[in-house]
Amino acid sequence: MTSSAIVRAMRPKQWIKNVFVLAALVFSGHLGDSALVAKALLAFAAFCALSSAVYLFNDVRDRDLDRLHPAKRLRPIAAGELSTRAAAGAAAVLSIGGLALAWALRPAFAGTALLYLALHAAYSLGLRRVVILDVMLVAAGFLIRAWAGAVVIGVETSHWLALCTGLLALFLGFVKRRQEIVALGGVAAQRPILREYSVPFLDQMIAVVTASTVLAYSLYAFSGEVAERVGTRHLGLTIPFVLFGIFRYLYLVHQKGEGENPSFLVFADRALLANLLLWAAAVVFAVYVWR
Repeated sequence: MTSSAIVRAMRPKQWIKNVFVLAALVFSGHLGDSALVAKALLAFAAFCALSSAVYLFNDVRDRDLDRLHPAKRLRPIAAGELSTRAAAGAAAVLSIGGLALAWALRPAFAGTALLYLALHAAYSLGLRRVVILDVMLVAAGFLIRAWAGAVVIGVETSHWLALCTGLLALFLGFVKRRQEIVALGGVAAQRPILREYSVPFLDQMIAVVTASTVLAYSLYAFSGEVAERVGTRHLGLTIPFVLFGIFRYLYLVHQKGEGENPSFLVFADRALLANLLLWAAAVVFAVYVWR
């Protein structure tokens, strides 16, 4: 066992998913408040610890199935580089450490962190075998992150922002399921839940969620909530970047066969990464400069 194996099993590349914790800070107009920025960053760190604990727990449970997968068999636990005992111990330490940090930041925030762990425990222990609900629960994990980010800095959770977050997470989740089927050449023993899905069915789900995501974000950008709470009427400037990002992602899925690993794809595709950075810059400009 090496420290390198533990770090890789924690999947630091997946920590990008925890940026949803920072959404409330940015969209509430408090990016200039250094105290709240520090709190939000510590909250991000807490969720990085908690999400890594979840990954370790899942990999311990799935080690036999992972060995049947062409890519997942290389994960440290499945490959035998990290013992299940060491992985379970690391997961416990990360869970306790993450919850302790969450409690120190704000007890209510610790409640959301505990809910995140409970949700993923329920998912891993059986609910991931329920078709459609499996993807919805993963999306709920992103919703909890966004909600937790609002709780830790003491601002009201935006219902519009929650809706956009949930729809985007569903979009990524259904695309991931689709590409898992494609990559494994159909139904595989490695992921029993895939027997409940098919590419045509998932394409229909993706189409519905794609349209809903674009519509919800557009309505949010032009909503009175943004004008009243954030103090800007120019968030609509960011809509073209949202459209390009979603369309680019679909292009990479259907034309290039990508999408099984959303976190990797964001960094691997230069156009997608550049668009994400431009969207972030446009948000900051609209919320903090052109008010």
